[in-house]
Amino acid sequence: MLAIVLLLALPFCTAESASSYAGSTVADSYPPPGATNTAVDTYFPDASQVGYAGPTPTGAEPAAIVTAVPFSKVEGVFPLSRPNSADGADNTFNVMRQWGNFAPMYSVDSFGLPDASPVIPEGCGINAVHLLMRHGARYPASDEPEPSQFASKIHAAASKKGFSVTGDLEFLATWTYKLGVNGLTPYGRESLFSNGVAFRYRYGKLLDAFTDLPVFRTTSQDRMLDSALNFAAGFFELRTYETDYHQEIIIEEINFNNTLAPFQDDIGNFGDTKTSEWADIYLQDARKRLQPMIQGLNLTIDLLIDMQELCAFETVALGYSKFCDLFTEEEWEGYEYYVVTNDLIVNKDFWYSCGPGNPTAAAQGLGYVQELVSRLTHTPINVWNSSTNSTLDSSNITFPLNQPIYVDFTHDVVLASVATALNFTSLAATGPLPADHIPPHRSYISSQIAPFSGQLVAQVLSCPASEEPTHIRFLLNDGVVPLTGIHGCTEDSNGLCALPSFISGMHERIGQIDFAHDCFANYAMPDPDSIMDGRCPS
Repeated sequence: MLAIVLLLALPFCTAESASSYAGSTVADSYPPPGATNTAVDTYFPDASQVGYAGPTPTGAEPAAIVTAVPFSKVEGVFPLSRPNSADGADNTFNVMRQWGNFAPMYSVDSFGLPDASPVIPEGCGINAVHLLMRHGARYPASDEPEPSQFASKIHAAASKKGFSVTGDLEFLATWTYKLGVNGLTPYGRESLFSNGVAFRYRYGKLLDAFTDLPVFRTTSQDRMLDSALNFAAGFFELRTYETDYHQEIIIEEINFNNTLAPFQDDIGNFGDTKTSEWADIYLQDARKRLQPMIQGLNLTIDLLIDMQELCAFETVALGYSKFCDLFTEEEWEGYEYYVVTNDLIVNKDFWYSCGPGNPTAAAQGLGYVQELVSRLTHTPINVWNSSTNSTLDSSNITFPLNQPIYVDFTHDVVLASVATALNFTSLAATGPLPADHIPPHRSYISSQIAPFSGQLVAQVLSCPASEEPTHIRFLLNDGVVPLTGIHGCTEDSNGLCALPSFISGMHERIGQIDFAHDCFANYAMPDPDSIMDGRCPS
């Protein structure tokens, strides 16, 4: 009798039979059809017709990058819900920072200069700023079919007899696929607007030095243009931003030269094909743990990777994802390492496909570096041997050389390539990445290099403060980057390099990179791949 009572007291773990719509795709459309009735527009006049705005005199432009101590870091992700790991043992562990290039941007503490601050060094003045920024959080790209393919497999399995789920996977019984394609998510739009506001706070004072409207650049891809416009609306003012600056839109397509999307030049691809070995290692325990919770579908390693990807994409698109809680802290660290070494999935290939381990990486970042040097020296480009666009860059209208503020929007792989072309050797300090373990104290972490809304900032300074610039330094996602990999730049606790030395070192670096050969020549890769400077081995 006692045995029966104890048995009845035990919790039963019954499998949940899936609904017929599990894994199906759900899409909504707004505004609703027929809602754009222009006949009622006259009932809603705009502000210029209503009037009575009240007095709105402006104040002085902010310069927080000079005055704001301590520096205001990017740490939160409001309004997204911060996910937990399966073990949840450490409240300080941040799952989002393990998403590689799908992670929201956060302020990096240090790239080897722990005492350096993004606030300019005391006694220096800010003369100009150059911003290269990745687009905001987006839905899966059209060349990233894995999340939707996972949904299709769930739907196909749910349509057959024998499919059931239990435990942590019970939510799949009614789960549907709700992600779009390519475009910015609401959080992506908000992040760019907020970054525009933050950039105005930090560098707004430089607007006083303009004699004409600024020219900001982006590409023709939808999420790139939306990112640029949301940033501009935050940086300027929502009602006036369209007339406060000029937005240049460069065609992003194969056979169009574009330094903000140089991968459209049909450049060869290289990578470490051992990445699948690492996935087999770090996801074995997850597979053993989760497979008993689902019947009628074999949870392969690839499907588990898809589920980790869905955690990231659903969170930035929908605000929350149940896929996040399925994996332990160690498995999330494994995923981040998978992203940084992976060459098998487009837009997730960093060290070995657009970083220091790829022989074309420096060449792909070369065009932007040439443009940067042209802007720093106020000298037009006269050699067209890279992804630079001779039509646009030879015009002082579409490529002005006298702006105190430059803003360009790009992709994650381009941020990584530009960092490689600039020879930021501190990022590659711990060397090539193995496929069978995560090296301790690793220097190359993709979420710190090219996250959603990631940004590379060049601060052109005068030390001591004056009208003539004397130094330059770089911030990568708010972390000051050492410039010791550039010939002529010496060690400096604040990451400063004398401007003439930097320009000379960049001319030398530009001369070393052979775009045509590195990108298009038929040459053999070293085995193992020991490349660390993004250059074709001699």
